[in-house]
Amino acid sequence: MPRDDFPETPATDATDTPAAPDATDAGDRGRTAGGPVGHPRARRLGGVLAAVVLVAAGGGLVSATALTPQGPGSSRPLAAPLAAVPAGSSVGVCPGPARLLAGAPVGTDPQFSPESASARSDVSAVVLGSGAGVLPGSRLASLAGGTLVELAKAAPASETPSAAPARPAAAAPLAGVVAQQGVDDVSVLSADAQTDRQPSAGAVMRYTAEDGDLRGTAAAACQQPGNDLWLVGANTALGRTAVLKLSNASGSPATVSLELFSAEGPIQAPGSRGLLVAPGTTRSVILAGLAPGQEQLSVRVRSAGGPVAAHIQQSVLRGLTPGGVEFIAPAAAPALRQVISGVDTQDPSALADLTGKSGFGDAGPALQITVPGTADAVVAVKLYGRDGEKALPGGGVVTAKAGSVTEVPLAGVPAGLYTVAVSSDVSVTAAARVTRGLKDDEASDFAWSPASARLGSQHVVPVPGSGARYLIFGAPEGRATISYTPVTADGKVHAAAAADIGGGTTASINVPGEVGGSPLVGYLVSAAGDPAYGAVLLQHDVRADISTTAIAPGAAGQEQVPVTLGY
Repeated sequence: MPRDDFPETPATDATDTPAAPDATDAGDRGRTAGGPVGHPRARRLGGVLAAVVLVAAGGGLVSATALTPQGPGSSRPLAAPLAAVPAGSSVGVCPGPARLLAGAPVGTDPQFSPESASARSDVSAVVLGSGAGVLPGSRLASLAGGTLVELAKAAPASETPSAAPARPAAAAPLAGVVAQQGVDDVSVLSADAQTDRQPSAGAVMRYTAEDGDLRGTAAAACQQPGNDLWLVGANTALGRTAVLKLSNASGSPATVSLELFSAEGPIQAPGSRGLLVAPGTTRSVILAGLAPGQEQLSVRVRSAGGPVAAHIQQSVLRGLTPGGVEFIAPAAAPALRQVISGVDTQDPSALADLTGKSGFGDAGPALQITVPGTADAVVAVKLYGRDGEKALPGGGVVTAKAGSVTEVPLAGVPAGLYTVAVSSDVSVTAAARVTRGLKDDEASDFAWSPASARLGSQHVVPVPGSGARYLIFGAPEGRATISYTPVTADGKVHAAAAADIGGGTTASINVPGEVGGSPLVGYLVSAAGDPAYGAVLLQHDVRADISTTAIAPGAAGQEQVPVTLGY
């Protein structure tokens, strides 16, 4: 059980939290270039300019430098012009409840039976208002479009920011909140853009059950859809069930293709290409129908057309004893460096006794590394605990084969909380398995913590409404300062607290049940200084339940992208 490195959030009704920094435009403005009028090519240039005028009049635009005759030494680079891209709305797709497969699966399309009588699934969400105290139009809805909770009505299309109702200059920070809204299917949190800035919003879905084959806790941050996603940690061996769920919250059909990576290399599976996911629907794929008997399996999800949200419902059943359930969320895209936070390990000697028994090899903590390219990776793995780096048995340097998944046990280190840093000479992606429970005749649980992005400013971090909850932060190198501002069910944004994280350490913050007499629903998290990473760790005071959720990226402002002109 994690202990506190920092005191709990002070229970205060203060509402004066520091203003979040506004996003700034990326890049510099493009430049134009000209030449002296008396240039020898003046007559030819006049003809070129006339041609440009004619093309522009016809609705096209061609770079004059592409048409100008080029001689030796006459070319010079021009900065690509920048085009403003308006900030879009925020969309987060939340998984539906965990479901038990009915009967033996045939092919890849599943049938589900009802979950246990004690199973509960709910969504908690936070949408931050603007500095003027105005909430963006926002709602929690079903994937098909039916509204479950309306946080704020959308502004009329004709209304501009200047036409919005006047608010006092010192308006208190305001948040729209959804607290433990029960759900029975996939749901979507959406919030409209405000004044060329994507709204700050986030949601988390939590499933919990005290009985049945899917006993345990599973949680996932509601996910921004994408066209290229990586999921690490699936298992299709005996007693393990992995169901990939693809949800399309857009208005365009999505055609999805899957790339599968095992410990032996890539898997070419019939039926893994051209999977159609219609707008407003979820498609489920039993991964054992594509790659049976794989203890280590990673899935790359690529979508043409509409973007999709993807997660894997992973569960374990050892004979008649439940071994846990989890939602595997996408990890960071392949890169030379990956960082994973929220890794909680148990007593190493007791773990060694348990994992040495038949069928319990995956009951201990481990790191899985996927190498998507054609070259082997030399990978260095480091663990940073509360009081600094801990050495891995064997030194922590491994060779990960190209096109495959390599597992590195995280056993043999003292029990505690860790941040895992992975450095490689070729791009990799990674996730860490976390386990809870040390007796082979009792129900246990597990979680997967994916590699995540560096923390920036104003991340919305919703937390489920019950159980033991912790914010976990790690700073692999250098010092970082974390600001965490509680948001409660009454919509108040309270005073911020700060934590100083030493370089090469991991810290935890206990999440209280209430702040200022109102249930706590989430935090606004910002980081400054050297790179820091974070996750939410969920446990239970009595049962061996565990789950982790990564902190989602913060909101983006209006951006400028380079535009290359040519033909």
